[in-house]
This record gives sequence, C-alpha cells and structure tokens, in this order.
Amino acid sequence: MEELAFLLAATASIFVTVDPIGTLPFFIALTDGFDKEDKRVILTRASLTTGITLSVFLVAGNFLFATFGFTLYAMEISGGTLLFLIAYGMLTGEVGKKIPNADREDAIRRRDELAIAPLGIPLLAGPGAIATVMVYVGNTNGDVVDLIGLFVAIVVVTLSTWAILFYGQRIFRYLGRVGVTAIIRVMGLLLGAVAVQFILNGIVGAAHAAVASGLLP
Repeated sequence: MEELAFLLAATASIFVTVDPIGTLPFFIALTDGFDKEDKRVILTRASLTTGITLSVFLVAGNFLFATFGFTLYAMEISGGTLLFLIAYGMLTGEVGKKIPNADREDAIRRRDELAIAPLGIPLLAGPGAIATVMVYVGNTNGDVVDLIGLFVAIVVVTLSTWAILFYGQRIFRYLGRVGVTAIIRVMGLLLGAVAVQFILNGIVGAAHAAVASGLLP
C-alpha cells in the first residue's frame, strides 16, 4: 500500500507540474502553421522529449547538476528567457504564420526544433517538473521499488500528455483562423508572464541561496 500511495502521489505531482492541459493552447498556437502530420510528429517528439528528460533527471539529476556546476535557479532563468523570446514571437505574429510550400524544407527543420524546445523543454519538462522528480528521488532513499514506481509515474504522465494534446486539438478546430489568431496573441501575453515569473523565481532563489551560504549579507 505504501508503494501504491507513493506511485499515485508521484504521478499526480508530476502531472500537475508538467501541466499538459495548460500547455494545450500554447501547442495549438506554436503549431498553427503546420499540417496534420507535422503536428502529430511534433506532438510525439515533444512527449518523448518530456519523458526522456524527466527520466534522465530521475537517474542522474544530482550528478548532472554537480558535474556541470549549474543549479535549478540557472535552469529557471535560462528557460524563462527562452519562453520570453517565444512569447514575443507570438505577440508580433512571427509564431503561427502559415508556411509557404517553398519553405517546406525549412518548416520540417523548424518542426523538429519546436518539438524539443520550447514544447518538450521547458513548457512540459520545465524546472518545476524536473524539481518535482528530483525531490521524489531524494525521498526514495535509494529504494529500488520506489525508483521503479517513480519511472512508471513518468511514463503515465508522458502518455497522458500525448493524449491530452492530441485530442484537445479537436476543440480548437471549431474556433477558426480568427479565433486561433486571437488565442495566439492572448497566449503570447500569458506566456510572457510565465517567462518573467520563471526568471524572477530563478533570481530570487539564487539570491536566497547566496544569503544562506554567506556570499551575500
């Protein structure tokens, strides 16, 4: 029963921080210029990127942070900066443009890029989701059963994310181009706010850590 409770708690926590429901409007906006097959490829690769990223931090998160010498706060600041650039593109109309046939090859390259960043990282597998996984890793105390349960939780969240983003697109089909364009602008504004909050969290967290370590008064 303890293992089941751990699995359910981990699944719920990771799902909330990955937040595929909240990411759906951004997914629609970022892929507005692509055809159905392109969207499916982006969705699948973004979901895989999310699952793989969280699994990597499950296995070697602490080692990666120690090896490269960066902190979660640095990830929040860099991730927030990336999101802000994407939000600017959404507000100015650079994101969501229809793709001319002559630019098809470039569109395919852009499709692959979008699947990894910003959709896979940091919109889905963001600092919050990574931190959640690492916290649960610390709580396992090296117990193999709990670690396997945590991996199962990541798999469940990854599959749920794919399903939500795939079927959620049908809702937006009825909105039409005008409706989608309006959503792109609004979501760009909201995403900009999320980006700024990421950056602020990173700055404040780093400042608190510096004070606690005596680097700042």
